[in-house]
Amino acid sequence: MSSLSVNHLLGIKNITTGDIQLILETAKNFKEVINRPIKKVPSLRDITVANLFFENSTRTRLSFELAQKRLSADVVNFSAASSSVKKGETLIDTVNNILAMKVDMVVMRHSSAGAAEFLSKRVNAKIVNAGDGAHEHPTQALLDAFSMQEKLGDLKGKKIAIIGDILHSRVALSNIFCLQKLGAEVKVCGPTTLIPKYIESLGVKVESDLRKTLEWCDVANMLRIQLERQDIKFFPSIREYTMLYGLNKDLLDSLPKKIVVMHPGPINRGVEITSDVADSDQSIILDQVENGVAVRMAVMFLLAGRQ
Repeated sequence: MSSLSVNHLLGIKNITTGDIQLILETAKNFKEVINRPIKKVPSLRDITVANLFFENSTRTRLSFELAQKRLSADVVNFSAASSSVKKGETLIDTVNNILAMKVDMVVMRHSSAGAAEFLSKRVNAKIVNAGDGAHEHPTQALLDAFSMQEKLGDLKGKKIAIIGDILHSRVALSNIFCLQKLGAEVKVCGPTTLIPKYIESLGVKVESDLRKTLEWCDVANMLRIQLERQDIKFFPSIREYTMLYGLNKDLLDSLPKKIVVMHPGPINRGVEITSDVADSDQSIILDQVENGVAVRMAVMFLLAGRQ
C-alpha cells in the first residue's frame, strides 16, 4: 500500500491499520531526513498550508510548522486563540478566507469536537485535525505509537496503560483507537470521576489502582490533568490526585520490571509525574517531541500525494 485510504486526517477512528502503518513507515524515512546536516526536502514545494489554531498550543503548532518548513511548504499562520470569537460564524468566515487564499492544506485545532470534519465538507483543501475539543488528536496518537515502536518493536500484544484525566483527553481516545488497530492491549487508570462511562464499550480495561496498573503494563502514558476543561471539581485536590495517581521515582524503581514512561506534554511536573521520572532513562518524552516532527511530515506528505 503506497497511499492513504482517506483524503483528510480527521481522527484515528476513521483510518485503517494499513494507513497507520504507512504513516509510521514514512515517518521513519523522514526521521532520517531531520537528522541530516541539511534537514530540508522539496516534497511540498508549491503547496500552501494554513495553520488555524482556535485554541492555545505551543508544542503542536511549532511541531507542525517545523514539519511544514522541513518539507519546503509555504506556511500561513492564523491564531484565533487570542480573539474571543463566536465559533460557528468564525469557522465559516475562516472557510471563506481560506478558499479566497487558494490554500492546499489546513491544519486545525478547535475547541469543538467535529470542527475538522465540518471544515473538510466545506473546503476544497486537505484537512489535518490538530485536536478538536475532547474528541481526537490523531497526530499525537501516531507519534506516540511511533515512539513506542522504536522502543518495543511490534506493538502486537504489548500492554499499554493510559493514566490520568481520560475524560477530558483527546489524546486518550486517539491513542486507544491507534493502539488497538496495532494489536496492543489498552488499560486506562485514574479517578472514577475522570473515566468516561462509555470507555469499556471500546474494549478497554479499567483499573483504579495505580500500582496494579504499573505492574501490568509495558508502557505508562501519563496524561496531564486538564484543569482548563474542567468546569466542576473532579477530585478533592491536586495534592490528593498526586498521592494516588502521580508517578514518582520510588514507585517506578519498586516495580518488578522496567517500564517505558511517556507524556504528551506539557507536563505538570510534580503532579502527574515528578521531574526525576520525566528526566529518567525510562522516559521517552523528548523522543516523542522529536518524533512528532517526523510523523507530521509523513502525514502531510502522504495527504498531499492524494491529488
